[in-house]
Amino acid sequence: MDMPRPTQRLARFRPALLETFSDYSRERLIRDLGAGATVGIVALPLAMAFAMASGLKPEAGLFTAIIAGFLISALGGSRVQVGGPAGAFIVIVYGILERYGLANLIIATAMSGVMLFLMGLFRLGTLIRFIPIAVVIGFTNGIAVLIMLSQVKDFLGLEVVNMPADFFGIVHTLRDSLHSLNLAALVIASATLALLIVWQAAMSRLGPTFGFSAKLGRIPGTIAALVLATMVTAVFKLPIETIGSKFGGIPAGLPGFVWPDLNWESARFLLMPAFTLAILGSIESLLCARIADGLTASRHDPNQELMAQGIANFVVPFFGGMPATGTIARTITNIKSGATSPVAGMVHALALLLVVLVAAPLASSVPLAALAAILMFVAWNMGEWREFVHLRQYRLPYRVILLAVFFLTVIVDLTVAVEVGLVAASLTFIYRVSSLSRCEAVSAAEQPLLDGQEGQTAAFRFHGALFFGAVKLVEDLRHRLPQRALVLDFKHVIYIDSSGADTLVDLVHACRKHGARLILCGLDHQPLDIVRRCGLLEHIRGSDCCPDLVSGLRAATTPPEGL
Repeated sequence: MDMPRPTQRLARFRPALLETFSDYSRERLIRDLGAGATVGIVALPLAMAFAMASGLKPEAGLFTAIIAGFLISALGGSRVQVGGPAGAFIVIVYGILERYGLANLIIATAMSGVMLFLMGLFRLGTLIRFIPIAVVIGFTNGIAVLIMLSQVKDFLGLEVVNMPADFFGIVHTLRDSLHSLNLAALVIASATLALLIVWQAAMSRLGPTFGFSAKLGRIPGTIAALVLATMVTAVFKLPIETIGSKFGGIPAGLPGFVWPDLNWESARFLLMPAFTLAILGSIESLLCARIADGLTASRHDPNQELMAQGIANFVVPFFGGMPATGTIARTITNIKSGATSPVAGMVHALALLLVVLVAAPLASSVPLAALAAILMFVAWNMGEWREFVHLRQYRLPYRVILLAVFFLTVIVDLTVAVEVGLVAASLTFIYRVSSLSRCEAVSAAEQPLLDGQEGQTAAFRFHGALFFGAVKLVEDLRHRLPQRALVLDFKHVIYIDSSGADTLVDLVHACRKHGARLILCGLDHQPLDIVRRCGLLEHIRGSDCCPDLVSGLRAATTPPEGL
């Protein structure tokens, strides 16, 4: 007889890059080089904008896109996913910076990297899919609102010394600073945003008709808008804030190793922020990978992807970077540009490195108002706003969870929002599953063996799952015990947990005190396994465990063995 193979508990470390070399060709290399260069251009303004919106210097975003982007592509489980800084992290990173400081942000990011790697190693990648879509949409839309709100300062050119991280603090600060409105910044930001909207509409609607896609489609709208805004600001010498005036420009060199000034008094409070970074990064990355699978008809390895994300997030903070994850916009650009393997993502990182080494001085003239407009545009596109319009189509629990997570994300805190959303979704699921579980009495009309047995023998059939949320179905039977035998049919039960098994043990004892037999029928697969491991079968005779209801009813009319 063949012995069953032991279950592999730990995921193997095998990057998708290794699988591409078997049939890699010169044509594929050329396509990957072109796609990587295109994505690098798209990532340039976004990387700087995400870093500055998070309270960091622009080079932090560039270094993250270079280092983390290269590692995620080289070690990840997806062939086409591109990693780097993401808008979803802005609110969390800004909050950590304000509350704990830069040194503890480095520690929190590294801690999240360890968590991500362990999640992948212990094969938890598939569990991320069980997070309810209402929770995901709620906090995604909430983050989008916070990103747009955080960019109002630079969009209007307001003079704000220290912008708070909480919603009411931001609103209060913006209101008190409206007197410092900079019309030049407002004009540049509005023109940049308008150009992005028109560019997107032209590429999606007018392109095939007017031939725009063939000529201009290869130029990212963000780059075109950023170049034009920078040229106008420089030519007309507009009095608005730029990267150079605020940060002194971007260093034209490789990042150096940074060892944080450890403060254990603060670091011990970083577990929850690090966990939030890890959970949010894993959700964002695996959702992005699933979208990429749908566009390329391929399949990613979620556990390998999490391990790669973990390595990237552990390494990048020690080189001046910020948290990183898979990014939907850059991944879709990568796919549409013809990427065929992880080489394209690695090329994207090298292209950004070349920009930093060669063209870093040019970034000093980039106006912050234009970057604010780009971030607002990206935030609007990342939100699932149609879900609010279609809320009436869904049940009340879905609406409550989505809106609760959304408002808690905006007003209170992302961590609290996700926790409340998951708890509410879990309670809703438990209630729904328990309502689907039922216990029905078997009548004599259905089973002739019960004819004339009223008060002597009773039979009940269970449906669904017998778990902690449905044990009341068994507990109610204690008040309906017959004189001779109680027959329970579990043929339609798909799952029994330890609480359900313990309740059945209590029912056995209650039947003995009452002088009645308890006969179990139809136990199979998981239900049979759990009652064995919980010792339930040790409390009843072997003849009182039957394969089906008919044999159980026959056993009920037969005297037990040994009597």
